[in-house]
Amino acid sequence: QRILSEQNLKRRQESTAKYTFDNIVAVSEKFTQLKRFAERVSDTDCTVLIRGESGTGKELFAHSIHNASSRYSKPFLSINCAAIPRDLIGSELFGYMGGAFTGASKTGAKGKFELADGGTLFLDEIAEMPLDMQSVLLRVIEEGSVTRIGGSKPIPVNVRLIAATNQNIEELIEEGRFRLDLFYRLNIISITVPPLREHREDIDILTDFFIERYSGQHGNLVSGTTAEVRTALNNYKWPG
Repeated sequence: QRILSEQNLKRRQESTAKYTFDNIVAVSEKFTQLKRFAERVSDTDCTVLIRGESGTGKELFAHSIHNASSRYSKPFLSINCAAIPRDLIGSELFGYMGGAFTGASKTGAKGKFELADGGTLFLDEIAEMPLDMQSVLLRVIEEGSVTRIGGSKPIPVNVRLIAATNQNIEELIEEGRFRLDLFYRLNIISITVPPLREHREDIDILTDFFIERYSGQHGNLVSGTTAEVRTALNNYKWPG
């Protein structure tokens, strides 16, 4: 019983959004406007596509949008489409029936869509999803139900989708590597998170924020930085 309780606790922790808009630190007009827009569209069921270079904070926005929505008390699950082997992404997303494939559990398993029912599913690196899985995802979005691998019964799901990518999807569509119809379904609300080099007014406040945060974590009192350090930070190109 204790083991089951620990498993349930771990499952709840893994299905909880960690960040809110308060965790997104900014003073620049460009970024504060972006935050206001994201907050405004949070409490809808519209699918959101978050675009931006690697490291710009796309996941922070995904978590924050969920926590600012009416689904905040429901599950928030994420899956990195680039990190899961091609032959496993289907079972991860849609689940499978017992014995559906070699190595499958005899009892089967729910996929991320079923686990996120009532809440939000964050599809990170969506551009890396294989084409055959893109067609299945499109069908799930259109029908509002999933069919487990090896199964035949559609299972209704109520999930708000947030997707993210650091790639140019329009180029991938032209190359035949991403479905245009899926892009239309995902790009209902588009949010582009700019790299720090495009909102340099936030460098100083972010510097102070991280100094305070990591000084506390590491038990080292750091009161600030020299003018030389500030100059170096402000002159850096900030890729991603």
